[in-house]
Amino acid sequence: METVTALIVAAGSGTRMGSDTPKQYRRLGAKPLLRHAVEALARHPRVDAVRVVIGAGQEDPAREALAGLDVGDLVTGGKERADSVRAGLEACADGIVLIHDAARPFCPPAVVDRLIDALSKADGAVPVLPMADTVAKGDSELRGTVNRTQLLRVQTPQAFHKSDLVYAYEEAGRGTPTDESTVMQHAGLKVATVPGDESLHKLTTANDWERAEMMLAAQMISRSGTGFDVHAFEGPGPVIMGGITIDHPQGLAGHSDADVVLHAITDALLGAAALGDIGQHFPPSDPQWKGAASDRFLVHAADLIRERGGIIDHVDCTVICEAPKVGPHRAAIQARVAQILALPPERVSIKATTTEQLGFTGRREGIASQAIATIRLPA
Repeated sequence: METVTALIVAAGSGTRMGSDTPKQYRRLGAKPLLRHAVEALARHPRVDAVRVVIGAGQEDPAREALAGLDVGDLVTGGKERADSVRAGLEACADGIVLIHDAARPFCPPAVVDRLIDALSKADGAVPVLPMADTVAKGDSELRGTVNRTQLLRVQTPQAFHKSDLVYAYEEAGRGTPTDESTVMQHAGLKVATVPGDESLHKLTTANDWERAEMMLAAQMISRSGTGFDVHAFEGPGPVIMGGITIDHPQGLAGHSDADVVLHAITDALLGAAALGDIGQHFPPSDPQWKGAASDRFLVHAADLIRERGGIIDHVDCTVICEAPKVGPHRAAIQARVAQILALPPERVSIKATTTEQLGFTGRREGIASQAIATIRLPA
């Protein structure tokens, strides 16, 4: 069987998205767009290797986006798409190559199967969709319609035998072809069509991005988790709460910094993802966590969720104590928790209440906190 290499072309600037960041490095859900495209092909059982072509000067964001994925050495592309593809082909093994746009994050496995199978009877294969709308000529007014029955929307990935595509570029690859099937046809080679998929839509405009976000959301399951923490007053202050230092005559007893807010939120996130509790990840018996800042615990929980392709939608925490008063520090705590979780402040809620002088918190013996987190994980 021939080796199958997926070549992801990610050398563009993405300026039509209206952002200073090239679109392939913008986050779609929890992951950069480029990572979505790479993972979709890397996990296919018939794909043996993945190679990525990036633009000049994009090494750092590309490495960050692809951290942990086996993509070999990054390839620097050229000014035009054809230059980038030709550079990428040099990094591909002989056999079948699947040329794919980084701006198409969703690639159904069935499309890849159809493309590879079609190469048994053709020099190349592309996924296509029929034109559903009326096609017309004109500018400020219509000047006639075009018969759409023979018009097709051509998508990627596009599949070729590497040797045929290299030959086609040498024979007919001059100029600025918009895709590889065009080069193949100009070289006199046969390109077959296979049924494409609407999910392969290329993200070009802000509206495309919104559509992709909705598609991604439809593939995820919402989950909630709760957390609870309590610490007794002990020794001199201050108190650490939600990553903020608050003046108070007494401090809180704990192996780490005893931050009841961050501990409760950490447990809520771990619970939502069914990843155990804070004690399993950071045992109080381990001396390395003595006096540790609890933002490390919260970052760890958030990273575990995002590594699984998850999205943190909202966290809500209620502090239970008589003193210190939380109200004057509420905005600062909200901002700090949002910063730690890399969330907008409006997706973090901080509340406070008392127990009407009942129980240990009512007797000012300590502080308790309870939290709930809502996340989404891939189905």
